[in-house]
Amino acid sequence: MKIRAVTPEDHRAIGQIIMPVFRAGETYTIDSKISEADAMAYWTSAEKETFVAEIDGEVLGTYYIRPNQAGGGSHICNCGYMTSAHATGRGIASAMCEHSIEYAKSAGFKGMQYNFVVDKNIGAIRLWKKFGFDVVGRLPEAFHHPSDGYIDALVMYRSILS
Repeated sequence: MKIRAVTPEDHRAIGQIIMPVFRAGETYTIDSKISEADAMAYWTSAEKETFVAEIDGEVLGTYYIRPNQAGGGSHICNCGYMTSAHATGRGIASAMCEHSIEYAKSAGFKGMQYNFVVDKNIGAIRLWKKFGFDVVGRLPEAFHHPSDGYIDALVMYRSILS
């Protein structure tokens, strides 16, 4: 598996990964009716560094990393990850998480925070905990799930100091 910085040639493949997730409306706080152009602008915006994970030239996952806050909070980063539905269970998300932690360290970040992890996203929560993230907050009924109504969201954090 190769994880590398995104190029304009990757946009079609990224769109095929992120659009079904946004349309489902089950894990991201993005309008499920977002246009593909706006979704791509969000995922690859200038304040983010975006990467793709590929095997044999096929893009199977993507993530971005950015400062979580400006100014005094810019030493903590935030990431968003997505894996192609047909690549689930192949270690793509684990590889991207590991890559993002190492990249964050090399970029000088001191910690990583996930601001809004939908508590029904059990696979992601399990993975983040495997990589040393702790639940540091619970936001009661903060997410309106399309089939389960109002459910909690979690704030997860880990230090990335050596």
